[in-house]
Amino acid sequence: MKPILSSQDRNRLQERIADAEKRTGAQIVLAVVRRSDVYAELPWIAFALGASLAGLAVVLADAFSSAWPSRSALLIQVAAILGAGALPALLTVLFPGFAKLFLAGHRAETEVQQYAESLFLRKELSATAGRTGLLILVSLFERRVIVLPDKGLDSRLGGGETRAAIAAMKPFLADGKWTRALETGLDRLIEALEPSAKGGPSRTGRNELPDQIIEEKGV
Repeated sequence: MKPILSSQDRNRLQERIADAEKRTGAQIVLAVVRRSDVYAELPWIAFALGASLAGLAVVLADAFSSAWPSRSALLIQVAAILGAGALPALLTVLFPGFAKLFLAGHRAETEVQQYAESLFLRKELSATAGRTGLLILVSLFERRVIVLPDKGLDSRLGGGETRAAIAAMKPFLADGKWTRALETGLDRLIEALEPSAKGGPSRTGRNELPDQIIEEKGV
């Protein structure tokens, strides 16, 4: 799989992670995944829309025509309807940007959330001494970000802070600036965690989780 982030970007982010962990006591993991689900329904949705619009056009054309359609004309109409459905269905397979036009926002949010939770378990991010693991996951196809803190950060990082971090990242996600989005999210979470982390017992002084950025193809 071709790397998503350049080696320079990875090195810069890893340095930022190490600095953030020293300042906050959290054990931070960044992950970038190409897509969180196959979304097998998208070609069918595109097919249904294309075929429906073509069928409507055929019905309207017949409504304004006084001639009785011949057998060959009917075959042409059926072929046109099927072709109008097959073309957008094929485009969803070939062009991810086109496929996203048929992806509902709540569906994307649910799949990215589930992928993040699965990754959190697979990488055993809860295996830190103080349960201070923190996952920041960006899913490129959906252009969604999920922030998952472990239980040890609940009192220091509430829903408002994570939503603010995600909101700050979204403009960069929309522009495809993945590294900038991750850096922005780190900065916002450091601001939320650092004041209460200063001098606190959660600072273990050791790195319990790898700083290497996780890159996955996804589902």
